[in-house]
Amino acid sequence: MMSRIEQLISEIEEYIDSCKFQALSNSKIIVNKEELEELLVELRLRIPDEIKKYQKIISQQETILNEAQAQADAMLDDAKKQADSMVAQASEQTSEMINEHEIMQRAYAHANEVVEQASIQAQAIVDMRLRALTGLEREKLENEYKELQARIAELKAILSDENKLLGVIRKELLVISDKYGDDRRTKIGFDDDVSVEDLIPDDDAVIAMTNLGYIKRMSVDNFKSQNRGGKGIKGMQTIEEDFIEDLLMTTNHHYIMFFTNTGRCYRLKAYEIPEAGRTARGTAIVNLLQLQPGEKVTATIPMKEIDNEKYLMMATKNGMVKKTRMEEYTNMRKTGLQAILLREDDELIEVKVTDDTEDIFLATKYGLSIRFKESDVRITGRVSYGVIGMKLDPGDQVIGMQMESQGEYMLVASEKGYGKRTRISEFKSQLRNGRGLLCYNVTEKTGCLVGMKLVDDERDIMLITNEGILIRMSVDDISVIGRNTLGVKLMSIDPDSNVRVATIAKVRESSHGDGEEDGEEIKTDLENGDQNE
Repeated sequence: MMSRIEQLISEIEEYIDSCKFQALSNSKIIVNKEELEELLVELRLRIPDEIKKYQKIISQQETILNEAQAQADAMLDDAKKQADSMVAQASEQTSEMINEHEIMQRAYAHANEVVEQASIQAQAIVDMRLRALTGLEREKLENEYKELQARIAELKAILSDENKLLGVIRKELLVISDKYGDDRRTKIGFDDDVSVEDLIPDDDAVIAMTNLGYIKRMSVDNFKSQNRGGKGIKGMQTIEEDFIEDLLMTTNHHYIMFFTNTGRCYRLKAYEIPEAGRTARGTAIVNLLQLQPGEKVTATIPMKEIDNEKYLMMATKNGMVKKTRMEEYTNMRKTGLQAILLREDDELIEVKVTDDTEDIFLATKYGLSIRFKESDVRITGRVSYGVIGMKLDPGDQVIGMQMESQGEYMLVASEKGYGKRTRISEFKSQLRNGRGLLCYNVTEKTGCLVGMKLVDDERDIMLITNEGILIRMSVDDISVIGRNTLGVKLMSIDPDSNVRVATIAKVRESSHGDGEEDGEEIKTDLENGDQNE
């Protein structure tokens, strides 16, 4: 039967074998110091117990000696019996002896000799048993004790010396490697069908871009609705003389098509635009698009995918319009594609997605607007100039293009914070290439128009100044008045400062509040014309 000391040694060896290896190491193991010390303490305590056990065995030598004494007594009895028998025989032979005393002396001497010899033999038996107990067993215990002490010293040395511990681990790992070191039967890899886009949530996002070409992606939770006439919140930290020029609502997985003033087109996924905080400046667009020197983004379109049944309607600041099939922009290069040819001093200002059934609205900074049917513009290829959409007075230029499906009201805003709503029914349809009708009474008090949007009642709008200040308000708060009027104050602007409204953008929220709580849900319409905000 295995002693407890041998069991403890086995438990210590098994515990060392069960320890985990340290990370990135093939020789170091992680041990529980308290658990190992507990085993060693028990081992130390058990050693005296084992010695006591064998001492108990030694203490039983009295019993063994008694058994030997009993054997000796039996031998003495036999010797006495033999002596008595000899005395009896000597008595019978007395007559034949000359001296009876001599016979008795011989008999007793022989008897004493037999008894003495038996005593010597009995003592020899006892000594032999005692030597077996006290000699052989003690030697065995001493050897086991020495081996245990040596093992304990070895384990302590391993635990106290990291190099020895690593050596033991390495030796054991080599043994394991030799035994189980075959090639891996399973392969670790990745699914080729999984793309980076699949790991990005398709959340709503706000894309803001400045006049000097800084762009960023923001969460819609950064903005809240305010009442008309408020001061707004800081929407972007811009550098001197820079301002937010374009603001659109989309989702992370939608394409963003970028059209530049030179008539070229580029494309990115919304999630490819770096995300930044509400007041952060953003990333220079030249770091995302391979723009040419002097090239500037003037129009952006969010879309889910290329629709071959849709068209791109473009407008320039000099009143030119162009309609091209969207399918011609399927194979987009990193260096971009030419979307429209431009004459000298002309720039591309607006691009919309159409279906050839829309009425097109153009508005100028001097307060004129024209409405004509999209079908009046013939379809041309990418590399073409287009046709005249609106005749302009000297110094005037187009500030916006909208489609009839985008809303039942024309919302205009001036650079000094004034604006109004007018029903689009007040603008009769004309043939393209006309001067249009008056849509706003531009005065020194109001300043020139900076933006025009078609909106519905449930819409919210954002006004952005040249210093990056934003104000968001409900369209319902803006008065509906006639074409030839000044409108109402939309944003409080100091007339003596250089602050001016730079542009307007449309948003829509699921519910309207009092304008005092953050985090209102903002949604986008990305179907048909509503993807062109």
